[in-house]
Amino acid sequence: MSEAYHILVIEDDPAVGRVLQESLKRDGYGVTWKATGGEGVAFAREHGPHLVVLDVRLPDGSGFDFCRQMRSQGLRQPILILTVRGDEVDKVLGLEMGADDYLTKPYNFRELLARVRALLRRAYGELASAGGDVLYAGDLVIDRSRGQVSRGKQALNLTPTEFRLLVHLAQHAGQALSRGQLLDAVWGYDAEAADENTVMVHIRRLRQKVELDPSRPELILTVPGIGYRFVG
Repeated sequence: MSEAYHILVIEDDPAVGRVLQESLKRDGYGVTWKATGGEGVAFAREHGPHLVVLDVRLPDGSGFDFCRQMRSQGLRQPILILTVRGDEVDKVLGLEMGADDYLTKPYNFRELLARVRALLRRAYGELASAGGDVLYAGDLVIDRSRGQVSRGKQALNLTPTEFRLLVHLAQHAGQALSRGQLLDAVWGYDAEAADENTVMVHIRRLRQKVELDPSRPELILTVPGIGYRFVG
């Protein structure tokens, strides 16, 4: 990793913000720190950082709302949410708003760094889209080389994690994949009960974008007691 990757930290606590900024810089990243959500969203829109570390509690609003703003404005870079407590509702809400991952305060910096590295690796590194192959699923066209999904002339706005999840499902069309298998392949985590919520939320978000009727999915099916199966 190097300063070819630029990270935006949105954190209102000056002490925490400076520590994150200096620590990530020591690991070789370019880092910009903003103390409010409004400033952070404006910077992300103008400069397009590779990754956003976003605190939930900000002086000008909720980090969840700013996460949703970035997604609604078409910003697709990975977003790591920092929550104050280990409340499952907070974690699920962050994922519903478009976050790719979450970390609960207080956290170990090594764990945060591991999450940052994993997100960047999935979005831009060796786990990113590779090759020129195109996958087809019904009327969906999944272009791995461009990291794009389209239906007819309409491009679907998927986050990097949603794209990785869709590609993995499509590559294993017809197979029943457990949530643990998806966590390992797409997120790089060992399966835990809490982390399986991450898969369920992302599957729900993905269905909302790729299914013609998300309430009656035809592409991403639930396999009771196992996980999910993609119908190619």
